[in-house]
Amino acid sequence: MKLTEMRKKLDSGEIGAVELTKEYMKRIDQFDGTIKSYITVCEEEAIRNAESAQKLIDDSNAKAMTGIPISVKDNICTKGIKTTCASKMLEDFVPVYDAYAVEKLKNEGFVMLGKTNMDEFAMGGSSQTSYFGGPKNPYNPEYVTGGSSGGAAASVAAGLCAAALGSDTGGSVRQPSAFCGVTGLKPTYGTVSRWGLIAFASSLDQIGVIGASAEDTGYVLDSIYGKDANDATSSALSKGGYTSLIGKDISRIKIGVPKEFFNGCSDEVKEAVMKAADYYRLIGCEVKECSLPSLEYAVSAYYLISSAEAASNLSRFDGIKYGYRSGLGEDYNALIKNSRREGFGREVKRRIMLGNYALCSGYYDAYYNNARRIRTKIRQEYSDIFNECDVILTPTAPTAAYKIGEQENDPVKMYIADICTVTVNIAGLPAISTPCGYTSDGMPIGMSLTGSAFDEKTIIAVCDRYERDHERRECVL
Repeated sequence: MKLTEMRKKLDSGEIGAVELTKEYMKRIDQFDGTIKSYITVCEEEAIRNAESAQKLIDDSNAKAMTGIPISVKDNICTKGIKTTCASKMLEDFVPVYDAYAVEKLKNEGFVMLGKTNMDEFAMGGSSQTSYFGGPKNPYNPEYVTGGSSGGAAASVAAGLCAAALGSDTGGSVRQPSAFCGVTGLKPTYGTVSRWGLIAFASSLDQIGVIGASAEDTGYVLDSIYGKDANDATSSALSKGGYTSLIGKDISRIKIGVPKEFFNGCSDEVKEAVMKAADYYRLIGCEVKECSLPSLEYAVSAYYLISSAEAASNLSRFDGIKYGYRSGLGEDYNALIKNSRREGFGREVKRRIMLGNYALCSGYYDAYYNNARRIRTKIRQEYSDIFNECDVILTPTAPTAAYKIGEQENDPVKMYIADICTVTVNIAGLPAISTPCGYTSDGMPIGMSLTGSAFDEKTIIAVCDRYERDHERRECVL
């Protein structure tokens, strides 16, 4: 059921908000023991919120998200509800305020079902770095969900929520959406305030939406975008109306296909994405090859920038102010050292070390400054492409989901897997991923559509057109 249809049924009284919430809770109870998409399930609070939502509906005061059951990634602050970042460091952390996006949804009377599983502090590409144990792919529990918003994507794919809030630093909404066969939207940097999003890499992080369709992601984005006085990087340039072009003629759209994105892709992924390009040609779009030459440096630049920012952001977790505190340590320095050693997982430590190394005075220019120059170059190359094209079509990931344990212990393989997604965050552009095929073993394949800054409505419309003409396989639990 699309969110627009769910809205009509709620408003007409065909279904009740409490009834709908209880149905989702029943599914969570039935299936999430296997999928492990949630860290915290908020059943009592969800029922109370649903009762309040029903009063708004009965009084004809319902808004777009009133009574809609949503899951929230566990690095997005929720007042009075644990927000752990899937880390021992924040295992018992309960925020005293809501993130801006959550506050906006609360103002519309949404129902939060729970907080979803993820890679620890959003660092990873499989969600298996979670301190609480990684989630499993609803299409096949032996496979990863992708990351870091793996629990969010799995909760949507398994029908354990109507839509989900995630965060995207280098593909963390789009890649798990591709692996789990759902639609994931990463908005332009600054479209959604980062207030209340526990920071990984501040110049790359962006709250995004995962849904059952492109229309659903735009529907939710219309409720959470906007300028926020608490976030200087949030923008007033977004005007909403993200689903306004759906159903309009897209035959004049020019779609660029950068050749570099297919290097290293599996044959099945390449074939599926090229078939999608052929579909757009068939309906009248102009599809042309283009180039992003700096792609070969993108992963290196991304990991240097993100790790440097992570090292700075995570320095606040010291066992003194809040979070995990070690019982060991004879003095102040030993307490901090032991708290961080015991509280952070291996991947988080790796990135803190890499970030501090890149920021050292002897290496700053050689590494961090060069990464910033590459960022500028990538932005310019995207700008050149958008002078000739409206939308860019690429694979979301070089492969489909892989088996749990297959490559998580190989950092090189894990980092290279981000090659198709990180440039969008580096350039601050919007992108949306949707399924475009399936592998021989039945796992979803994702394609991404990237647009120019603050042009989410175009990529949503182009994605929606593809989705309407292609059947999606639902996972069977």
